[in-house]
Amino acid sequence: MTTVLIVDDSPMDRRLVAGILERNSDWTIRSAIDGMEAMASIVEAQPDLVVTDMQMPHMNGLELVTALRQQFPQIPVVLMTAQGSEELAVKALRAGAASYVPKRALAMDLQPTVRRVLTAATDIRSQVALMNRLEQRRETYRIETELPLVMALSRHVQHELGEAWGLEKTDRLRIGTALEEALLNAFYHGNLDISSDLKDTDYAEFYALAERRCREAPYTERRIQLDFEVTPIVASIAIRDEGRGFNPDTLPDPTDVENLDKPSGRGVMLMRAFMDDVVYNETGNQVTLTKRRYKQ
Repeated sequence: MTTVLIVDDSPMDRRLVAGILERNSDWTIRSAIDGMEAMASIVEAQPDLVVTDMQMPHMNGLELVTALRQQFPQIPVVLMTAQGSEELAVKALRAGAASYVPKRALAMDLQPTVRRVLTAATDIRSQVALMNRLEQRRETYRIETELPLVMALSRHVQHELGEAWGLEKTDRLRIGTALEEALLNAFYHGNLDISSDLKDTDYAEFYALAERRCREAPYTERRIQLDFEVTPIVASIAIRDEGRGFNPDTLPDPTDVENLDKPSGRGVMLMRAFMDDVVYNETGNQVTLTKRRYKQ
């Protein structure tokens, strides 16, 4: 049975989050009122995942992520962000959190985000073989604009890099999250040419339009190319779509905490928080993610 621990000092918010997560009958939901109570609960019975608020007394979300990173690095953390907690959330992502969901979008995004993180964590636990030696590996994929292929490719590259470097679960999850965001951007905003503004204004229509375009020309004719290269020191992942592109200069600054709650900046924020370099080409239809094995 999968156990999710909710950490929030607001009884109303704890009930709200529990109600959202309890829609999945396979999950056991526990709760704590702050980071200190959460740590005691985790020592007693380690959950599979923690969902935490950022602003709490005694031990806030950032302090909880830091403590978990040190004592229980195998437990992924999903942050819940609200206005006024953006700066803490950015620091928590850099400290080791696996993902985040704005509180205003909990009803739509929390359960899918938790499910994706749990699935990735389960995949990592099942990967027991390690590569003992590696000089260089290069792989190139060119896939159709089909969501199952996109997700399979994301998990494959995450697995290959994690195995090549012998990464622990949290580091694999962070790399996987960055890679998944880049591939989903290429899928939805690149090849399907759907604006992120639509998701913010009409969540259902965003995905309905994506489903329609997956069956229509010219979208069905477009491909996503991924070039992956890894050495013992550095990994490079270039993702290119066949959409019309965009001007990368128009992207909101993902390092500005005021943009943390904007849908158009979430993917870039996660990519830049979890990778060492994120570089777009001039036409905006290719992004290159670089990760160094050792901090410089």
